[in-house]
Amino acid sequence: MPRDQRMAEFERTAYFQWMKREGLLIIALLLLPIYAVAQAPDAASKAEWNKTLEAAKKEGKVVVSIPASPELRKEVEKIFQQRFGIEPELVAGRAATIVGKIVEESKSGVRYFDLHMGGSESMVTGLLSEGILEPFEPWMILPEVKNPKNWWGGHIWVDNAKRYIYSSLAYQTENIWSNTDYVKPEEIRSFDDLLNPKWYGKIGYLDPRTPGSGASIWSFLWQLKGEAYLKKLVGQKMLIGRDQRLLAENLAKGKISLVVGLTYYSFLPFLKAGLPVKPLPNPRNEVYVSGGSGHLTIIKNPPHPNATKVFVNWFLSKEGQEIFSKAMGQGTRRLDVDTSWLKEFGVIAAKDITSAGSILQAGESVGGEGHQSA
Repeated sequence: MPRDQRMAEFERTAYFQWMKREGLLIIALLLLPIYAVAQAPDAASKAEWNKTLEAAKKEGKVVVSIPASPELRKEVEKIFQQRFGIEPELVAGRAATIVGKIVEESKSGVRYFDLHMGGSESMVTGLLSEGILEPFEPWMILPEVKNPKNWWGGHIWVDNAKRYIYSSLAYQTENIWSNTDYVKPEEIRSFDDLLNPKWYGKIGYLDPRTPGSGASIWSFLWQLKGEAYLKKLVGQKMLIGRDQRLLAENLAKGKISLVVGLTYYSFLPFLKAGLPVKPLPNPRNEVYVSGGSGHLTIIKNPPHPNATKVFVNWFLSKEGQEIFSKAMGQGTRRLDVDTSWLKEFGVIAAKDITSAGSILQAGESVGGEGHQSA
């Protein structure tokens, strides 16, 4: 399917339209007293959970496609195995590659993957369109997961049917990262500043020709600035790459001065090493709202159905969302998870936004689906 056609299909989804309406929706939510109350499982759900957990241990493992984050892999492998005695077989890679593999295996009758986690565009155009996804809600067992009051905005789905692709995140994201040895914050006040001749050959960009945040921000800029702007941006001789770590490394080493399309988790190793990488403040009227890499979907007829249920409920629990947010630097919608620390890295979880003005900016200038491609 041509890129333009796939994007048009995506922009018709309920999630994209919801994001456009977000400014008004968030204000309405802020006027309501929403509290996350910890619920003890009722007898029926507790019995179902115990039965599922026992069967999952017999299955032995669950196979999950995840974003390419070493930190996320390490934490999920350690905590999930310790908590349940079930091996999480985590497959990391680029979203387009993994989705293509899942589709081909499905057509061949091979059942290997249980779940896919990541950005939404590849799920819509690759998995949903092939009809190889399970309805998601029946797999939610625990009250703390099922209760929409525990989630900012309630339950949010990417697909129009609101059945197959669950979105656990919502946040304003940093658009541009810089090497502070070469860029002063006041030099980049707007996306227009990227056209300054000073940055010719000094800008890195996550390839917009494949599903990922590079493609999503490209669509956002097309809506915000128009085609003429994008042609001028291409004229800046950008370093276009699909390897997120390599782009981040080039910025950290000063081979380029600016990067568009990467976020916190790509830079985490370099931040820990004390290298001069930092997100630039979001321009006032150019705020990009993202669903991140926290979309989750279940492959039809998963080979480890009970272990899949356990993973779904753990991932959407307080613990699972805390681990994911910290590893990825992305804001969960769970109201009982602290996400205030993300502000240091240019990320503001939607549930932490208290200014009506800021919310309106986010809603009025939202991008596409804004995910980080695995």
